[in-house]
Amino acid sequence: MSLHNGSSLIAGFTVGICISLAVYIATSKSTTSDSNSSSCTEILNEGASGDVAYERLIGNTPMVLLKNASRISGCKIYVKMECMNPGGTGKDRAAKSMLRHAELHDPLYRPGCIIVEGTSGSTGIALSNLCLAKGLKLHVVMPDDQAEEKRKLLECLGATVTVVPNCAISNANHYVNAARKLASDMKGVFVNQFENLANFKAHLETTGPEIWEQTGGQIDAFVMSAGTGGTIGGVSQYLKSKSDNSGIEVILADPQGSSLYSRVVHGVCYTKEQAERKIKKHRYESLVEGVGLDRVTSNFSAATIDSAECVCDEEVLQTAHWLLQNEGLFVGSSSALNVAAALRVAKRLGPGHTVVTIICDSGQRHVSRFWNRDYVGKYALNWPQPNAAVVPKCVQAFG
Repeated sequence: MSLHNGSSLIAGFTVGICISLAVYIATSKSTTSDSNSSSCTEILNEGASGDVAYERLIGNTPMVLLKNASRISGCKIYVKMECMNPGGTGKDRAAKSMLRHAELHDPLYRPGCIIVEGTSGSTGIALSNLCLAKGLKLHVVMPDDQAEEKRKLLECLGATVTVVPNCAISNANHYVNAARKLASDMKGVFVNQFENLANFKAHLETTGPEIWEQTGGQIDAFVMSAGTGGTIGGVSQYLKSKSDNSGIEVILADPQGSSLYSRVVHGVCYTKEQAERKIKKHRYESLVEGVGLDRVTSNFSAATIDSAECVCDEEVLQTAHWLLQNEGLFVGSSSALNVAAALRVAKRLGPGHTVVTIICDSGQRHVSRFWNRDYVGKYALNWPQPNAAVVPKCVQAFG
């Protein structure tokens, strides 16, 4: 399938998920991999929890060394492959945790009940699989600036999808506000991933400990973007809790136009792109999907962050193509953002350090936009020439 061809998107995505699961099962689940060795020794039985198969596949994702990024930087740069969760993203962790929390604490939760969420796609996809397995009805409200393949996949998984124009959170028609109202009207459970601390808790209890174990506690920096803030919140709290490693630095990777960079660096949640005379339709205009915010959520507030890197769309795009050319990884926009920021951090720290970041999802969820040459052209960005070496600024910095 051509990278700029929008046809057969669901078929391509499905094949990609199957490949990811095959790789996931064949990879040692509890170790960091920087060699060609792998094992396939674990059978995931039902166990005491009674979880369905999908739930038992969530978490314990592999971590792999970026060979060329590490060689160039003189650091060890590892990526934790959250794209190898069964739903293709780390949102599986949060979705499982938030549904469990609702089951235990929400009086509206009952067998066959309605679940409602506002999502840019990935959390909705995770919820779709879980709701199907649990006999729950899912209604999703998503903004209109997300890749079409996400909406189609949600519908394939049985979710009822409502698409609304994206706008600021202060607008009653913002997709989160619209989902909250829909849940109230339908007397359904509103998941509320941005403010639901069961999201943060999932990463505090699983992702953070996995990173610590996989690196053997030898980690100097963790780099992560923020959508809801759940991952960076939970992981940062866990890593900072290790008394003998209080010096671990946590760095936010933020896309252009998001307010969070300024919040971390200057203590003010604002960016010039939000000026009334400039803003076009919502919080910011960026090619990067699913991360960056114009507000501080409860999950983000739980994070302990030392510094931040703001990466422009051009550098994110170039990093994605560099990863494909040099590491064989076909990643989405937020993953490329994370790696670009990780390389910047490696440059600042100097050789001999260990930097960890996250591959959030595959490029297969971004074929119609981020990996679509015609679409990218609308942002006046430079699409790499065929067969030409791509060298993003975060790589050029090493000379």
